[in-house]
Amino acid sequence: MAGVHSVQGLVARRLAPLETAAIPAAARERLQTQIRAQHLFTLSLTADLFRILQCFSDAHVGTVLVKGPVLSQVAYGNPSVRSYVDLDLLVRHRDIQSASNRMMEIGFHPEVSGAIIRAGKIPGEYLFRRPGTRRVVELHTENSFRYYPKPMRIDDLFARHRHLLLDGREVPALSLEDEFVLMCIHGAKHFWERLMWVSDVSAVLAAHPELDWGEIRNAAQQVGAERMVRVAIQLASLVLRSGIPASLATEIREDRAIVSLCRQIQTWLPYAGAAPPPLPRRALFRLQMAGGGLTGTAYLLRLSLSPTQEDWTEGNEDRRFWLWDALRRPFRLFRKYGSNQ
Repeated sequence: MAGVHSVQGLVARRLAPLETAAIPAAARERLQTQIRAQHLFTLSLTADLFRILQCFSDAHVGTVLVKGPVLSQVAYGNPSVRSYVDLDLLVRHRDIQSASNRMMEIGFHPEVSGAIIRAGKIPGEYLFRRPGTRRVVELHTENSFRYYPKPMRIDDLFARHRHLLLDGREVPALSLEDEFVLMCIHGAKHFWERLMWVSDVSAVLAAHPELDWGEIRNAAQQVGAERMVRVAIQLASLVLRSGIPASLATEIREDRAIVSLCRQIQTWLPYAGAAPPPLPRRALFRLQMAGGGLTGTAYLLRLSLSPTQEDWTEGNEDRRFWLWDALRRPFRLFRKYGSNQ
């Protein structure tokens, strides 16, 4: 269960003070073996990260690191506690061709070719793999972050970014408040189906009482993610007994949709994504998380009609067939999720 929810490091840290006799030796050894393997893997990812950042800097490609390594440091203060399987970097869309070229120069193979980028097609993410390894890097732009209810204001994010110390070196990262909003949107995107994402919210709340809730509220309003932030905080309170910030308590209490949304998430959470919700529930969840009404409907329609690489016409990935790809998408989603019970 810890493995499927990606919380092995947290479980190991909690079990460490217990007497050896309290835990079967085989179970303890298996867990420690997993933790050691994950730690070595994240070290290799960190080495790649430093190479990428230097390469981007030399090419004048602005970037910030988001999610995995940032949260391991910000939430837990220890990169070995929170597991992650890839690196996520945010770049401006105008720089994606240059960033892709730089990634290939240092040995990464792209899943989205230069021809596709030049055709103007937008994938879910720009994914790169280092051949012969499990190391993966995902580049994101303001256009590929579709799950923001309103367009991401990427220049504002870059203007507010800071530097974070990671393994003795400074790396560019979002402001703490912007990272918190991103974390809430990312959890909502994945239906909060893994305990790791709930734990991240709880840990950040506990570790950073200095969070500026006025800034978080403003950042969330700019991208239409107010309810996503409120649901994240309420969910962390229900599942992990986190405190609710006093400045948001009234908003959370008065948002009546939060109760049903959190109840629904808690029915999905034990399955860790193994039993995805059927299409009607997914659609209703998306609509409600964006605020419901016309705003939620517009968000749902945009997600339903914004093709990603799974929707591209086979053999014509590097050509512009936006309308055809968009029309194919709802049918693909129905085939994938429509029969789920």
